[in-house]
Amino acid sequence: MLAPRKQKHRKAQRGRSDTKGISMRGNKLSFGTYGLKAMQAKEITARQLEAARRSMTRYIKRGGKIWITVFPHKPLTKKAQEVPMGSGKGAPELFVCPVLPGRILFEMEGIDEATARAAMKLAAYKLPIKCKFISTTLK
Repeated sequence: MLAPRKQKHRKAQRGRSDTKGISMRGNKLSFGTYGLKAMQAKEITARQLEAARRSMTRYIKRGGKIWITVFPHKPLTKKAQEVPMGSGKGAPELFVCPVLPGRILFEMEGIDEATARAAMKLAAYKLPIKCKFISTTLK
């Protein structure tokens, strides 16, 4: 699963403003011919990204090339069960990446459009947001 090798700070402040507005960068295809674009704002976990990647890779039978254009760098913490109030913040539990509408999540090339569309559809089922298939030929 994706996780940062090294962090400046072990725990991050919650900050809810990072899922407002639309994506100003990462909203165009950079590497591949086909892409999966986020249509909603949400935090996507490393597990969800990995599940989507595996379903796409298996569908295209390891043909072509896949790029993941987002990375889960934000740690989320969680307190243990039945811990009383106070006693500080919980331990880091998982990593998420905040995604805004318009952000490209995955890119793909080296296969035909019908296969890419079906693979991206399978990946979209694994994610907690609405997604849209895009390609350089559709514009």
